[in-house]
Amino acid sequence: MDETHAERGRQWLIELLHLVGLDAAVELNPAPPFGEDSDWLTISDAYLTSEQIQILLGAGGEVLDSIQYLANAILNLGLQPDQQGAYTIELAGYRVQRYEELKAMAEQAAERVRQTGAEYELKSLSSAERRQVHTLLKAYEDIETISRGQEPNRRLVIRRVSREEA
Repeated sequence: MDETHAERGRQWLIELLHLVGLDAAVELNPAPPFGEDSDWLTISDAYLTSEQIQILLGAGGEVLDSIQYLANAILNLGLQPDQQGAYTIELAGYRVQRYEELKAMAEQAAERVRQTGAEYELKSLSSAERRQVHTLLKAYEDIETISRGQEPNRRLVIRRVSREEA
């Protein structure tokens, strides 16, 4: 993790939270819990009410995803590709819990595809979640994943590897 990059993200997030009236600490997590190559910025929930946490998470993590998207877009603006970095914003264990849910969904979908031979679509995933599922299922040699459709209706398709590609 590039400390200057991570610290820049931490300061940006603290300022954003301050601008919306929340004085919450933001901690850098030097060891992301599931090997993601990104700077993890954890919003401390120590002094937030449960209502404030729910507002920051949003339905299905939508607000947290939006904050994360803004961090990645704004903090990489004007930087050369080799200077850009990725940020993951965590709050109240949401990302870790969601990762476990995605892992279980991906494994169940892969097993279903193996049993039926039919494609299986996972809908209603954010682009970050689709990327996580792509990464999770790379280990399966007989399964492949593709994204299909356009935002906001983009879906992740899980299917068997065709014999020509195998």
